[in-house]
Amino acid sequence: MAQVRLSNQQTGDGASTNIVDLGPSHKSGSVKIRTSIGATPTCTYALQVSVNGSDWTAATYSDVGTPTVDETDPVVITTATTVEKIIKQPAFWRYFRVLYSANTNVTNTADFLYTASRHAA
Repeated sequence: MAQVRLSNQQTGDGASTNIVDLGPSHKSGSVKIRTSIGATPTCTYALQVSVNGSDWTAATYSDVGTPTVDETDPVVITTATTVEKIIKQPAFWRYFRVLYSANTNVTNTADFLYTASRHAA
């Protein structure tokens, strides 16, 4: 399993520091978000995909505990935790990022994990 660091202890609102470019031959992957918190924490996470790296749309994903239940709504986290979401490919996409919003006292570290054989060199 290979991984790309999207955010390293990122705070505030905005796109993840890095985006993933999996090239044209990928199939899917997962995003793992780890949070550390201060007082009254909350953060909203829009998991986003793009064909061209400029126009972003909501990713289709599922929780690792319920892999057949597809979702597209933003994820809200209010505790110190680690969550992992499976990013799916119902339509073609090449790029992936996390868009943080409504962030109050949450520090985020996020990684995109994928099978290396799916990654275009």
